[in-house]
Amino acid sequence: MTISSIFLFLLSGPFLGALFISILPSKDENLQKSIALFISCIIFLTSLLLWLLFDSNTSFFQYLLTLRWFSILKINYILGIDGISLFFVLLTTFLIPFCILVSWGSVENYLKEYLISFLILEGLLLQVFCVLDLLLFYIFFESVLLPMFFIIGIWGSRQRKIRAAYQFFLYTLIGSLLMLLALLFIYFETGTTDLQILWHIEFSESRQLLLWLAFFASFAVKVPMIPFHIWLPEAHAEAPTAGSVILAGVLLKLGGYGFLRFSLLLFPIASIYFTPFIFVLSIVASIYASLTTLRQIDLKKAIAYSSVAHMGLVTLGIFSGCILSLQGSIYLMLSHGLVSSALFLCVGILYDRYKTRIIKYYGGLTQCMPLFSVFFLFFSFANLGFPGTSSFVGEFTVLLGVFFSQISACFFAALSMVLAAAYSIWLFNRVCCGSLKYFYINEFQDVSRREFWILIPLVVTVVWMGIYSSIFFTVMQVSTFNYVVF
Repeated sequence: MTISSIFLFLLSGPFLGALFISILPSKDENLQKSIALFISCIIFLTSLLLWLLFDSNTSFFQYLLTLRWFSILKINYILGIDGISLFFVLLTTFLIPFCILVSWGSVENYLKEYLISFLILEGLLLQVFCVLDLLLFYIFFESVLLPMFFIIGIWGSRQRKIRAAYQFFLYTLIGSLLMLLALLFIYFETGTTDLQILWHIEFSESRQLLLWLAFFASFAVKVPMIPFHIWLPEAHAEAPTAGSVILAGVLLKLGGYGFLRFSLLLFPIASIYFTPFIFVLSIVASIYASLTTLRQIDLKKAIAYSSVAHMGLVTLGIFSGCILSLQGSIYLMLSHGLVSSALFLCVGILYDRYKTRIIKYYGGLTQCMPLFSVFFLFFSFANLGFPGTSSFVGEFTVLLGVFFSQISACFFAALSMVLAAAYSIWLFNRVCCGSLKYFYINEFQDVSRREFWILIPLVVTVVWMGIYSSIFFTVMQVSTFNYVVF
């Protein structure tokens, strides 16, 4: 089997798996879940194989595939990965099996459609990170909304799920309309949407400013940056646990990936021009979202707002103009994808047992759920950037790079890390410490064997990334040199 066929299997495997599950008998739910889990694990192992075969000494795209579908219009289906997109592919394939496992006993209706939705979502996300045509990127970028819309609207956990699904869909879709207009302008101006060609085309300064703003409108909603974050807490609160995992773990990275892949390279002058604007929004997001997290009464909304704060550090690092903070931003996105997903899994464990996410109903869980409390403590410390975890490496690298370019911005960003310690530790104390509240909850059950084996790989990966970070930086280092525009 050639490398190209392995890469093609990675990209087509989720869709083939969804097609196969669609023809299975609807009554045999265990078979459907087992096959979906098997397919997702095979796809993850395939992505690991691509990592092993990846050449980290070149900045060019690897495993290139080109299908000339619309040659008359000069729009070709071009696929490839570099040292940046490789890790987002790995993150996507790594989290999907957990999404299936965490839903093993909680999805009671339309199970087949639920599994198909996740496999299609995985396939679309892989296309987003691998496609090298601007117009096709936009198509897959927006197509991701459809399966996520159904996951929230059909399998959401509360009564406001329909409203949350429409809010998520409309906010993110409308934000991308300006990007579509910018794409059409680029196509009629240059005659192509091939990224490898567009990266060598220089637009005038005035056009760069307008095009950058159009792309910003789309990516800022996906990150999300304040004040474009309104849809996120509601979507997280209403989504099922697996939906929150993939939303926080991968979908929030699409905006940062878009800034990296397109805004920096296609519009370098505009990126420099709007850097103070990005710095202000990022610092406001980090501090405001951290303060907002402190006053949340819903577990999911607390973690959702903390995600906004962390993504503020990500955008700060992307536009700092320093190769160190640029790499730190990528690393922080990967770390956040693991840590926030694990925190949502912990919240899902509590919700499956007690059917509430209101913080005041919990307390003293260390006395009756010691294993759960250890996991929740670990991921809470990882969320605040404790040394030895992946978040520490990402946040420290971002702040170090920002320090070299803008000391005042580094100071305010560091202040958000202090607030992160405050809301993370306080949240753990309110849930796990103190006395048991028997008036609200009087039956307790620690993590099951399935839940234990879901959380353990995440613990190992977070510690591994926190200790052996050089493995990741070595692969992404050469690729990120092209993205420093200062």
